[in-house]
Amino acid sequence: MARVDGTELNVFPLCLGGNVFGWTADEQQSFAVLDAYAAAGGNFIDTADAYSAWLPNHSGGESETIIGRWMALRRNRGRMVIATKVGALPTLKGLSAATIRAAAEASLRRLGVESIDLYYAHIDDQNTPLDETLRAFDALVTEGKVRHIGASNYVAGRLADALSISDRGGLARYVALQPHYNLAHRQDYEGALLDLCRREGLSCFPYFGLAMGFLTGKYRPGKQIDSPRAGGASAYLNERGLRLLAILDEVAADHHTTVAAVSLAWLVAQPTVGAAIASARTVEQLADLLPVASLKLTSEELARLRSV
Repeated sequence: MARVDGTELNVFPLCLGGNVFGWTADEQQSFAVLDAYAAAGGNFIDTADAYSAWLPNHSGGESETIIGRWMALRRNRGRMVIATKVGALPTLKGLSAATIRAAAEASLRRLGVESIDLYYAHIDDQNTPLDETLRAFDALVTEGKVRHIGASNYVAGRLADALSISDRGGLARYVALQPHYNLAHRQDYEGALLDLCRREGLSCFPYFGLAMGFLTGKYRPGKQIDSPRAGGASAYLNERGLRLLAILDEVAADHHTTVAAVSLAWLVAQPTVGAAIASARTVEQLADLLPVASLKLTSEELARLRSV
């Protein structure tokens, strides 16, 4: 387990992404994955009110509802760290005080919890003053409805401004950042955002930890995969991506583990990263991810992967 900087939260190195629950995994499949994750010692689940509002006849909150039902049936709320987000649901967009309040109350009801452990601003809202957003989050923290807050999809300048406003006003402060970051996509995080997280003591929990499935190794030239993410994952099948897969194959073979576990282990080994977010539609897919919990790459292996 790793401690989330500035909090009392201890989290498993694999954060289970809940975006598939209610989308590509129905409730029964989702419960099976959640059961297997918990049985392996996992305790960190990431979701959002916007999951899966993109589907016909879905209004959002489907993932939260499934997770809430699962915790109620298994009676395990006390050992789970639940992260959810506000700001991207089509009917509750943005980060105004009214939106944050309404969205938080709805998420609490769907999850069946009294408090959200980590509540993210899903997407930066430049039309709402940062001060208004942070005061709304602070009110939820003060009331005990949210334990800690985080930011997702923020650029360094806006995140720095938000932290400064919290410090000056004595408001709840972002303790975590959720950026797009993985072994194949490093440009958004490495640089100003990484430096800021280091300097300000924020924990990083990257999404797309497996590059939409590319870093599982299942996407190869000439191989057709039936998945909603196939197009995004296949975009990495270029010269650089193939060199990366070759090294991943070698390292995975040396450790007698999966390519997915090696990819996630590289991510977890990076500065400020507390856990990597990855989702699994089936128990079999989850089994490929779980070895990250005990997998330690050598400095030479980390360097080889970084060099691509």
